Amino acid sequence: MRRNLILVLTLLSSLTSSATLDNDQPLTGYSTEGTRVERDWEGKFRAIPSPDNQRDYMKRLTARPHHVGSPYDKDNAEWMLAKMKEWGLDAHIENFDVLFPTPRERVVELVEPTKFKAALQEPSVAVDPTSNQQAEQLPTYNAYSADGDVIAPLVYVNYGVPDDYEKLDRLGVSVKGAIVIARYGGSWRGIKPKVAAEHGAVGCIIYSDPRDDGYFKDEVFPEGPMRNKNGVQRGSVMDMPVHPGDPLTPGIGSVPGAKRLDLKDAKTITKIPVLPISYGDAQPLLSAIKGSMAPEAWRGALALPYHVGPGPAKVHLIVKSNWDTKRLYDVIVKIPGSSYPDEWIVRGNHHDAWVNGAEDPIAGAVAELEEARSLAELLKQGWKPKRTIIYGLWDGEEPGLLGSTEWAETHADELREHDAVYINTDGNGRGFLGMGGSHTLEKFINGIAKDIQDPEKKISVWQRARANDIVESKSDDDRKEIRQRADARIFALGSGSDYTVFIDHLGIASLSLGYGGEDDGGIYHSIYDDFYWYTHFSDTDFSYGRALSQTVGTAVMRLADADVLPYDFEAFADTIHKYSDELQKLLKQKQDEITEQNKELQDGDLVANADPKKRYVPPVFEEVPPHLNFAPLLNASDSLTRSAEHYQKALEAATKNGGLTLGQASIQSLNAKLIQSERKLASADGLPGRPWFKHMIYAPGFYTGYGVKTIPGVREAIEQKKWKEAEQQIAIVGTILQDESVLIDAAAAELERHQ
Repeated sequence: MRRNLILVLTLLSSLTSSATLDNDQPLTGYSTEGTRVERDWEGKFRAIPSPDNQRDYMKRLTARPHHVGSPYDKDNAEWMLAKMKEWGLDAHIENFDVLFPTPRERVVELVEPTKFKAALQEPSVAVDPTSNQQAEQLPTYNAYSADGDVIAPLVYVNYGVPDDYEKLDRLGVSVKGAIVIARYGGSWRGIKPKVAAEHGAVGCIIYSDPRDDGYFKDEVFPEGPMRNKNGVQRGSVMDMPVHPGDPLTPGIGSVPGAKRLDLKDAKTITKIPVLPISYGDAQPLLSAIKGSMAPEAWRGALALPYHVGPGPAKVHLIVKSNWDTKRLYDVIVKIPGSSYPDEWIVRGNHHDAWVNGAEDPIAGAVAELEEARSLAELLKQGWKPKRTIIYGLWDGEEPGLLGSTEWAETHADELREHDAVYINTDGNGRGFLGMGGSHTLEKFINGIAKDIQDPEKKISVWQRARANDIVESKSDDDRKEIRQRADARIFALGSGSDYTVFIDHLGIASLSLGYGGEDDGGIYHSIYDDFYWYTHFSDTDFSYGRALSQTVGTAVMRLADADVLPYDFEAFADTIHKYSDELQKLLKQKQDEITEQNKELQDGDLVANADPKKRYVPPVFEEVPPHLNFAPLLNASDSLTRSAEHYQKALEAATKNGGLTLGQASIQSLNAKLIQSERKLASADGLPGRPWFKHMIYAPGFYTGYGVKTIPGVREAIEQKKWKEAEQQIAIVGTILQDESVLIDAAAAELERHQ
């Protein structure tokens, strides 16, 4: 025991020494004296956020369902506005009018070989006081599903992603003219009806399998946190990889009176009707399907044999909606900057929910409210941010990122000129800090994480997240890299939350932050995501809510107060090099796979291996992928590395004596260049087939929905075997990165002129 105590004390001593050493170093973009002042204000800020306040806010905001168009959605916005004004902040509400369909008729019924009608209803739970508000709850449905009334054979398609349809092809199963049933997971839900329609299906049903978020994981609600047999995941199926926001006003803000498309011309409405159901409703449907056994990886945790069909199961599916226009209420707060008022730091979280929405999104919204209150307290004590700070509490995120997208499209020109960084949260939980975003901010957000204490472990949230990365790593090489790197890699952003319009469309450097990983739940988008569930199974004492306020608030302050914006290009250059390697490996993998498959076809191995008593359809011969000229991308990556090193050396020289050698005008000129560094990564033409998405380094995948595709124009062209397009996109990305290098060198030169 004594030996272990000595080891612990030695470790704590080394960690404390390291933290002290880091705190003695000037912050990036600050002088030594500026660092001292900033750290003092940040310390005062982190002492203010109250878990009890967050609990009170959540209880109030989740008291009733508050989906788009509901009375309580508006009431919540007005309550938050009043709070901001009570705290002395300049706040207002901005309205947008958007298309938001709600269900008028829903039917899922088995008509052959037996009869069964799905309940399509989540029952109240006696111990959960807000679960009984049926009159105000949105029914279980998928928003932006096409209307339809179809009767067809039922086919089980696993997660319903493109790879699953390739497996069905091998089994000789077609979904043409069928209704597919897919389980949640594997991709964003909107991909499932999209891919089903591409393969000729006439309808889509999505269910939650207990293997993914039910009793296979833990006890079900209300005894535990997971989805019970009646729980249903509502959600949008808008084709957001084409564009998010109001389907009728793509690219422009849906302000009252805006010109709108006809509904028939909207590109993001599904082509076929789709409804979500519980696994209680799904079980009779799946039990009625026969045909081939599903591959082993497709089998869930229901007590039944998983067959793919088709037949003898036949299902009747009806979806009919009211295609109404509803008003959004975005709450906007502005704290003017004292030195650089035309440079903005924007931070947001949404406030609308599918039902009561405690975890998603109110756990993040209450953290934002406490941040705002805490900043207001600092203002009263004399703190003045150098940059303008804008806080947004967005409406309409759940249906399709509506509030943030319409606000940003309305203010697009201002944001392109002024917005340096956008910081997003979207709910919160208990556990490890997740950090995603632009890699020019990787070093910055690592520095923030090193300054925030984990409320349970009493070490920095950075150390805890790093430990989790090491333990969960799949390879020795990954663990070695984590241990050797000074900073943790942050994940790239795809879509699925309100950062999308900022980074993907406007080219604004962005971050997405949140705590989680230790509070598994199966209540996502159900009536059970409420105050009762959250205070029994998630961040029950709101200590991680306080940590989120501290984390994001510190980041906002440090960005707002820095003389030189704390972008770092070395991490970005390293990331681009990594992505370039991945693309070359992806092409080689495709070449090897197709070569081998063609060989097995030619030699008859695939047919010889197939079970003669089961149907098997071999693939067709494919053209082996050609060689692609990666030189433009690789040369640009090398240029980027040199420019990043150039900038870093110039910045270190400019601050080597603890001061900044630039005058006010030069600092503003430098920051103007730095703000444009993320804009340079966007192309006016956008991605092939979806021009709303402008960023050439990060985008949601066309067939992943939320999941990111890095250097997406090249990566998706390779995945989809569009070789000419891949060559074109390599050249485009190479040019964009060369232009980025020129800009970084210009920023370095700005620093060097004043040394």
